[in-house]
Amino acid sequence: MLILILGLVLFLGGHSVRIFAEDWRSAQIARMGEKKWKAAYSIVSLIGLVLIIVGYGMARREPVVLWAPPVWAPHLAGLLTLCAFILFPAAHAPGNHFKAIFRHPMTLGVALWALAHLLANGTLNALVLFGTFLVWAVLDIAAALKRDRAEGVVYPKGTLSRDVMPVVAGAVVWAAFAFFLHGWLFGVRPFG
Repeated sequence: MLILILGLVLFLGGHSVRIFAEDWRSAQIARMGEKKWKAAYSIVSLIGLVLIIVGYGMARREPVVLWAPPVWAPHLAGLLTLCAFILFPAAHAPGNHFKAIFRHPMTLGVALWALAHLLANGTLNALVLFGTFLVWAVLDIAAALKRDRAEGVVYPKGTLSRDVMPVVAGAVVWAAFAFFLHGWLFGVRPFG
């Protein structure tokens, strides 16, 4: 579990600099330059992600069961992850309703992904991993909305034609992941 926690500290710590230390971040970018900052940020994030994957895998070998997920949980998790997979590309597609309404759809997608996995898993390692991601996502959304208000950011209204790409792309990737890749990568087939 220690490797999982270390990975979370590195990965989410790096992703939390804007939440807790915006001025320090700006100073480091000014000092190092944007390319060097992004390189250092990427290296720390990659190391953290590898440690999360390895640590979670190790913790799954001897799970500590905290609760038995209800029978309906995997079905709700499937729906929540479908929504998350649609929100991920919506963050990068201009002029869609998801971005206009939610402002930060990728981070909301992370929150839904984490919540879905918390509902469908009742182990300590799942609580640590997905609970930490859920708390981080909530804090990040709150910080991003506060920045938006302070900077007077206005998101353009979305159009239905711009909604199609995130919905189709997200649904296709979700289906591939849910029915094939999740089982191959993680040994768990969400839909049997």
